Amino acid sequence: SKREIKMRKLDSTKVRPLKTEQLLHIEDHDFALRPGFGGSPIPVGIDVQVESIDSISEVDMDFTMTLYLRHYWKDERLSFRSNKNKSMTFDGRLIKKIWVPDVFFVHSKRSFIHDTTVENIMLRVYPDGNVLFSLRITVSAMCFMDFSRFPLDTQNCSLELESYAYNEDDLMLYWKHGNKSLSTDEHISLSQFFIEEFSASSGLAFYSSTGWYNRLFINFALRRHIFFFVLQSYFPAMLMVMLSWVSFWIDRRAVPARVSLGITTVLTMSTIMTGVSASMPQVSYIKAVDVYLWISFLFVFLSVIEYAAVNYLTTIEERKQLKKRGKASGMYSMDAVQAMAFDGCFHDTDVDMDLSPFPDPCEENETRASQTNISNTDTPRLKRKRSLKGSVGRIILQNNHVIDTYSRIIFPSVYIVFNFFYWGLYI
Repeated sequence: SKREIKMRKLDSTKVRPLKTEQLLHIEDHDFALRPGFGGSPIPVGIDVQVESIDSISEVDMDFTMTLYLRHYWKDERLSFRSNKNKSMTFDGRLIKKIWVPDVFFVHSKRSFIHDTTVENIMLRVYPDGNVLFSLRITVSAMCFMDFSRFPLDTQNCSLELESYAYNEDDLMLYWKHGNKSLSTDEHISLSQFFIEEFSASSGLAFYSSTGWYNRLFINFALRRHIFFFVLQSYFPAMLMVMLSWVSFWIDRRAVPARVSLGITTVLTMSTIMTGVSASMPQVSYIKAVDVYLWISFLFVFLSVIEYAAVNYLTTIEERKQLKKRGKASGMYSMDAVQAMAFDGCFHDTDVDMDLSPFPDPCEENETRASQTNISNTDTPRLKRKRSLKGSVGRIILQNNHVIDTYSRIIFPSVYIVFNFFYWGLYI
């Protein structure tokens, strides 16, 4: 009757199915159940196209990847008649009304489906019930990294896919086209890594409460660029070690120069080591870069200790020489360099110093030195001293300690041998 027809129109709780839903018979089936429920497990094929690897974080030990994830399965409940045998393509609105595999990423920290300008979801249904379900996803997942060879390391990471609810009795997850199921964009590149290989593999995962599950792996190997760390860490460390060797050619009595150089190189090495450690996770084992920087730091530290030994032995040697040169009058004769080291006054030639009463000797020493210069003006020895070449050679010979002589050879030789074994071991 007209009244009944009018009441049906006013009933807002009843929504007429869309034409596509009528064609797929969505209202006639319960899509809360998987296809073939109660029978053999449904096979779900997977293929992945990696669009980009967005970042690799050593501190967080994770990576971020953007990929196209495609699922293939057959659901006869979605079959339909088609005269031209063409498929139908839908967007994400139909996903909530049919059954789809519940694949998730194992060890993922964050993930999302891109939704600009609309959700990047595609569903394609074929007349025989075959379904293609595609998503564009960005996922951040854990990567268990080993930094024992950092920065000369190669990291092996994997992204793992698995069904959350359906174990192997209900769903069989497999790579759709074998090893060819994983493809990558040709332009993928990273600032700190070479991507050596991508590979696909599969396995099983066991949970004590729910059983065995099929698991798929996207494996990739990353080899680190070494040139950045050579410029930022290794090369500065080498320069600091070589700079510390300069003190072996400086006069052993030039205490401020040699001490300042040693302290500066030690502090610079400490700064380099701190900068490297700040950008790395706090692991409990030694990294390859730690070995190099600590050995370099040891060389710099030993160069400071070397001068401490030279200065101490020089002081003892000069005291013995002063005692041997002692005269009955209590006067000690020493050359100009020794006198300056002893009393802090400048002397042009050999000088006799009275060390017994220890008066303020500068003026008296200058008087004695001038008198000695007047009396010895015409001696051949004084002429040789005043000649530039003879003076430089004499200073070098007298101020060169045997420890400095050996250090000039031993330190560079040992450091070269260390570098040879280090780079041969880790490369």
